[in-house]
Amino acid sequence: MEQLDDAILQAARKVIAVHINYPSRAAQRGRTPAQPSYFLKPPSSLALSRASVERPAGCELLGFEGEIALVIGTPGRLIDPADAWRHVAWVTASNDLGVYDLRYADKGSNLRSKGGDGFTPVGPGLIPADSVDPTRLRIRTWHNGEVVQDDTTEDLLFPFSRLIADLSQLLTLETGDIILTGTPSGASVAHPGDTIEIEVTDTGGTVSTGRLSTRVVEGQTPLADFGAQPKSDDTQREEAYGSREAAGLPASSPGLGAELKAKLEQVATATLSSQLRKRGLNNVSIDGLQATRPERRVVGLARTLRFVPNREDLFETHGGGFNAQKRAIDTVGEGEILVMEARGEKGTGTIGDILALRAQVRGAAAIITDGGVRDYAAVAAMEIPTWFANPHPAVLGRKHVPWDIDLTIACGGTTVQPGDIIVADADGVLVIPPSLAESVADDALAQEREEVFIAQMVSEGHGVDGLYPMNAQWRARYEEHRAQHDAGRMGE
Repeated sequence: MEQLDDAILQAARKVIAVHINYPSRAAQRGRTPAQPSYFLKPPSSLALSRASVERPAGCELLGFEGEIALVIGTPGRLIDPADAWRHVAWVTASNDLGVYDLRYADKGSNLRSKGGDGFTPVGPGLIPADSVDPTRLRIRTWHNGEVVQDDTTEDLLFPFSRLIADLSQLLTLETGDIILTGTPSGASVAHPGDTIEIEVTDTGGTVSTGRLSTRVVEGQTPLADFGAQPKSDDTQREEAYGSREAAGLPASSPGLGAELKAKLEQVATATLSSQLRKRGLNNVSIDGLQATRPERRVVGLARTLRFVPNREDLFETHGGGFNAQKRAIDTVGEGEILVMEARGEKGTGTIGDILALRAQVRGAAAIITDGGVRDYAAVAAMEIPTWFANPHPAVLGRKHVPWDIDLTIACGGTTVQPGDIIVADADGVLVIPPSLAESVADDALAQEREEVFIAQMVSEGHGVDGLYPMNAQWRARYEEHRAQHDAGRMGE
């Protein structure tokens, strides 16, 4: 294994970076490109492992992105995709650093935001490209010792050979050129004193670049007023940290304010279901589940997790490390409900005691899965309620691969999108589109007031004909009853 040194950095003519290439990053950004797009970083941004990088004075948002870097060995132009990999000499780790405070300044070129000295650490080791399969590489990033990125090249939007061939259509790739191939989800912000480490291995863990280590320090020289000045806002903070929650910002479109939540907590799912049916929504219940805490009624916004059927090679690349299941658990927010698509598969567990406890500690309102639960007694004893298909002792890998998070899923026979409003109680689980929630809640409260009156009349001996539902005569009596009730409350 060769170590990357200054000589190799000095040989670099171009540093080319890809914008979005990992499905997890595309999901996080909310957009999936049809074709790859690129930007250039100056060779002077390159640095070796263990070098420090300055967060420019006055800047707030120094973003880090762990990436796999390809070092071109054989120059080429108009390269065929089938022949592209032989043009790569080495694979190494890289950190695509940049300050979001200056993104506005260069209208997409990223020159100042991404091109600062030391903003492209690479290394420390070089893996010979001909010794690895480019579709079976793994990238991991540690932020102050905690794994924050863990993904593989199994399902890239644009495989490495396509990137090489595409770039070579219009420009010659030269010996020493470096291509940064995109970052998975989990990229975030580093502060002075933080250390970022990045490692590239094959998925079997037999070869490694070693950990590329970069320490962040505070810049001491303010930017002069004859150039662009740092500017940050909540939009840039959300982009830099990966989510509004991670940036410590309030939800931009709450979807479930305190007043609406209080209304929904007052009405049964049976009543809400009838109101949804009146609006033409008959397929909004998550069916076939039981609850660990059936006496509880919970209301919250959906976060989603999808499992795909187990395939041993895919579980090897996606099942370990900080996989999608763990990312979902470790990012679920206070009051949110984690909804899992397990295809109704009952032959294994999809949540166990440790991860359920983590969701509870993070303040999640509930867990919902149309699959099994492991460690059932421990999960059932927790404060957080879980809706599930059945207990089962088997581990996840028997039937599932944890695949991705925060996307549209199917659970218990219905569709659930991130941000949908979930209401669950002893009668079942409903999915309410946020755009309808306010009117559904108001009409459900009105319906339940009517049903309280109807129940009172039935208890007094009245028959249900004409009363349930109310005809015009009973409707008039009810309106009189409501008027008297409201007048009494006003006189209190």
